[in-house]
Parts: sequence; C-alpha cells; structure tokens
Amino acid sequence: MLRSLFTGISGLRAHQMMMDVTGNNIANVNTTGFKNSQVTFQDTFSQLLEGASAPQDANQGGTNPSQVGLGVRVAGMSTNFGQGATQVTGRDTDMRIDGEGFFVVNVGGEQMYTRAGSFNFDENGTLVTPEGNPVQGWQAQNDGTIGATTEATMTNISRNGSTPAGHTLTGYKIGADGVITGVFRNNTDGNVIQQSVARIAVATFTNNEGLEKAGSSNYRESVNSGDVTINAPGQGANGRLATGGLEMSNVDLAQEFTNLIISQRGFQANSRVITTSDELLQELVNLKR
Repeated sequence: MLRSLFTGISGLRAHQMMMDVTGNNIANVNTTGFKNSQVTFQDTFSQLLEGASAPQDANQGGTNPSQVGLGVRVAGMSTNFGQGATQVTGRDTDMRIDGEGFFVVNVGGEQMYTRAGSFNFDENGTLVTPEGNPVQGWQAQNDGTIGATTEATMTNISRNGSTPAGHTLTGYKIGADGVITGVFRNNTDGNVIQQSVARIAVATFTNNEGLEKAGSSNYRESVNSGDVTINAPGQGANGRLATGGLEMSNVDLAQEFTNLIISQRGFQANSRVITTSDELLQELVNLKR
C-alpha cells in the first residue's frame, strides 16, 4: 500500500483540527474576555531508507541519510493571552483588568479564574457573575478596615456586608485598586459618610498558557500553570481595574479568515494526494487484465 495514502489522511486530520480551532475563534469574536487559540503542526516519524555514511578518504566522500516522511500531526494548541480591546458599557459593575491577572470566582465550591468582568450585585448585595457565581475578595469590617489580602482570607464579597450601625447604603463606587467604597446615610441626622465595604481579588500565574479552559469563560489551575498568586489589584504583578467597560475578545478576524483559507487549501491538497495515490493503485490493478 502506498505511504502517501496514509500521509494524506494524517494531513486531512491535522487541517480539520486547524479548521475546528479557527471556527471556534471566529464563533467567539464577540465573547467577553475570550482568548484565541492557535494550532501548531509537526512531522511524524520518518522511515529510514538508507543511513548516512562518513567520508572514507580523499576519493570517497560521505553520504546523507535517505528518509521518507510519514505524515503530520498536531503538536499542540496554544492560547494567546494578549489584552483585548475595551468595550465601553457605562455600567459600574462592568470591569476589566488593565494588565496581568484574572478575577477569582467560586463555581460550585471550586475556585476558578476569568477575564470576563461582567458582574452584578444580586438581591443580597453579593457580587456575582451572569451565572450567579460569587466573585471572590475580602470583606471589610463595619468600621471600613480591610484585613490581610491573602488567599486564606478570601471570601464572597457583598456591598451590604459592612454597613455601619444606624446607616443605610445609598450608593457605591469601585476603584482601580479593587476597593468597593460605600456611601452611607445616617438614619438619624441624615449625614453622609463613605467607607470601604470590600475589595476585589486578582490572581496571577507564572504560566497562563498552562491553564485549562473550563467553559463559561472560566479557567482552571493545572499542574503546568504554576501556583496561583492572589493579591489586590495593582499590587505586585497584578493589573489595575477599570470600571465602566469590558475586555473584548482578542480574536483578529483578518488573521482568522486567513487561517480559514490556509486550512481549507491544506485540506484540499491532502485530499488530492489521496485521490492521486488511488489513481496510481488503479493503474497497478489494471496491469493484469
């Protein structure tokens, strides 16, 4: 059987995978916080037909090895964590991270990470994702003080959880440092005060590409992502927060349409290898009539 038949099949599989990844990138062109992926190919085994030989003397030089490749395979898929453009929404609870880091969310008791900052306050005042998963951070005391910003002290955060006695929350604002500042009115004399009620956490990893995609724009820590480092926005390597806007997908449509053409032509070329190999086999069969 011709090697080229199986080589062509490997090419079809590889370019079909490239098409799948490209299609997923295009499908998520408007997904908040989405990071595009790329496919990398590498050749498979090569059959050695004749080994190399060393030079013998002044009259006999060396020869190079003769090898026939046996196809292609997908070497891996990498994720581009470059910053996406900003989509201005004007909503106070829409936020993006300017720089490195991920928001930390509690998904069914599991700690996950996301770049999608489309949040809301629920009925209890808890900051949640569109799926209702609580955003993690640090809750302030009733006097407005926030303790150590470590992973061990991290919890769900609420705008209603640190209301001073005898006051009512009338408004809030979220700063670039992740601090949620509440505006409180005294129920007796009507005086207004401002104090911190919570602070949003940001997580960083030594190898972002090692994170596993977990769906719903969330990522999960893996053995190759490195240990998570959780701190407040703007501290260490963490980026600062910007409210009133969301980070858009970093998909480049021009590049994706180019990849679409490349994968299509690659698939067609490998299909032609298979049909041509079949014609050669047909000629061999026709030798005996």
